[in-house]
Amino acid sequence: MKRKEYENQVKKALEFYDKAGIVLTDEEKSRIEVVDFEIGMVSKVGLQLLTYINTQRVCAKEMVLEPFQTCPQHKHVPTDGNPAKEETFRCRYGKVYLYVEGEGKAEDIKARLPETDVDVFHEIILNPGEQYTIMPETWHWFQAAEDGAVISEFSTRSTDETDIFIDNRLVREPKIED
Repeated sequence: MKRKEYENQVKKALEFYDKAGIVLTDEEKSRIEVVDFEIGMVSKVGLQLLTYINTQRVCAKEMVLEPFQTCPQHKHVPTDGNPAKEETFRCRYGKVYLYVEGEGKAEDIKARLPETDVDVFHEIILNPGEQYTIMPETWHWFQAAEDGAVISEFSTRSTDETDIFIDNRLVREPKIED
């Protein structure tokens, strides 16, 4: 991703944090991560996030999805002898379409099918104040509705760099070019 695109995505994320009433320090603003999954369409398939804390036991993040932006299907796996991540998503702003393993068909979902591979369609809709816990090693993907979304994540230790994606084109660690 080009630095200018990265900076544009950070600017959008800051606007969403403001809409959600989330106050960040200047230092936190400087640590916002933009993930484009190395496929060059960050506004469609991507994620903006800030990690507040990530210790051996707990992790807390604020994630931003712009309208219809999708975090692609993945699962968290055991890493370095530690169990896979368990995470709870709490919607702070907008609406989130979350898809996990279970009953559901592609033709019945409210989200737009992303430009990546997906095969789980059990739909959970999160509105502000609602939350859902995703158990370890569960395939999932999520997308913001038309107004975008801000999601707080509370989890066990995050090792997202080792996530497994159903679409093998995707890479979790972002690279920023000048």
